[in-house]
Amino acid sequence: MSHDGIAPRAVLRSVAFLTAGMLTVPVLAGCGSDDPAGEPLAGADTAGADRSDIADGGTLRWAVDTVPDTLNTFQADADTTTARIAEAVLPSMYRSDARGRAVRNADYLASAEVVDTEPKQVVVYRLAQQAVWSDGREIGAADFAAQWRALSGKDTAYWTARNAGYDRIEKVERGKNDLEVKVTFGRPYADWKSLFSPLYPKEVMGTPDSFNDGARKKLKVTAGPFTVDKVDTKEDEVVLARNPRWWGDPAKLQKIVLRAVPHDKRVSALSDGTLDLAEIDPEAARRITVAALPQEENTPLMGPEADRSAADALRSWAVANGSDEDAADEEVSARKKLRKKAEKYARQQKALGGFEVRKSLEPAYTQLALNGAEGPLSDERVRRAVARALDREDIAGTVLKPLGLPAEPVGSHLALSGQAAYADSSGALGKPDAKEARALLSDAGWVPGGPVEEEKKDTKKDEGEEAAGSEADEEGKEDTKGSGGSEDSDDGDDGTYIVGEDDGKNHGTGDGKAPHDSGTGTGQLKQGGAPAGAYAPKGTAAPARADTAPVAKDGKALVLRFVLPSGPGSKTLETVAGRIAAMLEKIGIRTDISTVDDDSYFKDHIASGDFDLALYSWPATAFPATDARPVYSKPVPAADGSLNVEQNWTRVGTDQVDQLFDQAIATLDDSERRDLIRKADSRIWAAAGSIPLYQRPQLVAARKNLANAGAFGFATPVYEDMGFLKKSAQGPEGSPASKKGGSGS
Repeated sequence: MSHDGIAPRAVLRSVAFLTAGMLTVPVLAGCGSDDPAGEPLAGADTAGADRSDIADGGTLRWAVDTVPDTLNTFQADADTTTARIAEAVLPSMYRSDARGRAVRNADYLASAEVVDTEPKQVVVYRLAQQAVWSDGREIGAADFAAQWRALSGKDTAYWTARNAGYDRIEKVERGKNDLEVKVTFGRPYADWKSLFSPLYPKEVMGTPDSFNDGARKKLKVTAGPFTVDKVDTKEDEVVLARNPRWWGDPAKLQKIVLRAVPHDKRVSALSDGTLDLAEIDPEAARRITVAALPQEENTPLMGPEADRSAADALRSWAVANGSDEDAADEEVSARKKLRKKAEKYARQQKALGGFEVRKSLEPAYTQLALNGAEGPLSDERVRRAVARALDREDIAGTVLKPLGLPAEPVGSHLALSGQAAYADSSGALGKPDAKEARALLSDAGWVPGGPVEEEKKDTKKDEGEEAAGSEADEEGKEDTKGSGGSEDSDDGDDGTYIVGEDDGKNHGTGDGKAPHDSGTGTGQLKQGGAPAGAYAPKGTAAPARADTAPVAKDGKALVLRFVLPSGPGSKTLETVAGRIAAMLEKIGIRTDISTVDDDSYFKDHIASGDFDLALYSWPATAFPATDARPVYSKPVPAADGSLNVEQNWTRVGTDQVDQLFDQAIATLDDSERRDLIRKADSRIWAAAGSIPLYQRPQLVAARKNLANAGAFGFATPVYEDMGFLKKSAQGPEGSPASKKGGSGS
């Protein structure tokens, strides 16, 4: 699976991994009220334009990660492309606005309201009068009822990936007329607005066969501004065509071609003219930014020869013209290859001048996951120590500041700034504090300077190397002595570490080690101090200046396996992991960072629990009570004896968090529900199973004359408004004459 995109709520919460870039972004002003939800940290960047300024027709070629295996978003193998197609071709009763909140979609829904709560919750949907399927049939109660039956979980013949919310419905029936749909819930359901988005026709949902197989490669009946023209696995693309039966504002584009292009091939595809819109990585963003600069400006040197100095060039010329014929031939060949690469790079840069980078923050955040199933991190004190050691502001700044994006750490597991449920609850864990982190480790039995039995051999080698160093170096490192025992530790080391005043000068060896016991049973005693070379009981706290020494317990050092993926985005993740490792080292925790194959990272490591620390991302949602519960619910034993973790891959959960989610999902009052969600988030912070770090950056390359498309941020794309500007509406370089940040809807 790709680690560069985040699946929307139409499919399972899926993991995705960070990319980064540069430039600037339109930022919304901070919220002036006392509302803890605040405002989104960054607005959409889509080159918004009025529909009147957009030409009729044209084809938008849009890069995606995959051609999907299914067009049914409710199946387990649905992906981000499945969801994107559904947004363009199927009804959604609600969509996401610029603040990440659910708003009524007027193209399908005239109104929707809870009309009764006692004895049961009843919601009445009043459909838009013109809303019809592409075969001319009205959208109605039969479609709602078919989707409920398919997703209720009562009929196991339907291969559904989720049924949250639908399993609470008791019945779906026609209301007062054909435009009304009455939904009665057997149990209260606060997130009822999440249902029937997308809505599939009864032809898809009506039978298990049609649900399981009928919508995998085609959708015969749709109801959006576009229809599915074809799914072409040979050409790796999905073609969407303008829907002639669409009753809303007609689509400006004639076609949208969703083309599967790997991230490392997107720059070439953009420069070759085979893409108009593509999410890109930081390096591609830098290239496009430089390509757009006027030639006379002093632009950064990039390309194949960017790292070659004048000395390198002179040396190359000398070898190519030297007396060694073999070396000269080899150098001439290398120079020709480099020249061809430089020429190709120059051609690409010229073509990339027709594009610009549009940027925002994704409705998703990257977190540090701590596997609490077993090992040191099963102890909450150790997890909290890890969390207290992290400077999240520094980490967010490392990733986002070079991009010109707001570098604020995320303060909630369940929402992002601007969303209704957001509040910074990180105070439940406490501010970064290395001293407090070390105290937590000590309380859990992990102390600096403890013996590390399995590392004695390596420690001896290190001590030998230290002895060869300067006396000053030895003094600077003396607070780490004893972690592997003395040179004679094989002769009766009983699991203690050596304390005392020895500095390598006054007592014995002069190599910075404690002297071996002479057998007298005493040592020289300095006034107010301990005998030099005395042995403290096992587990005793380390002496002063050892606060950054590796901690150990029961003869083992505290080393955490930090697993990262390879592939797109991995450079940024490696940078973040390096910063985290350095912060943990300051409190005595060492990390073993390993990079694994991108394709197996999630399945073989995250989902299976084969990690101590990991970085992955979760999408935000307007419905956290529903969507976040399986991510943070307490794992429970399954019937076969295994542990059912749902999507809680940190394996950390509490009964109290589950109870708060259960209360929130049944609370119809918006204010009370937000309070419950925020309380749940505080408890999740306190358990320290996952630590939100920063909101993910969103970098999109777009053709300059393409309007109402790009970095959408929270907002659901308005597909019918996308298109290419008329020449009269273009600025001097092809961009909108008056660029706006919104979607133009």
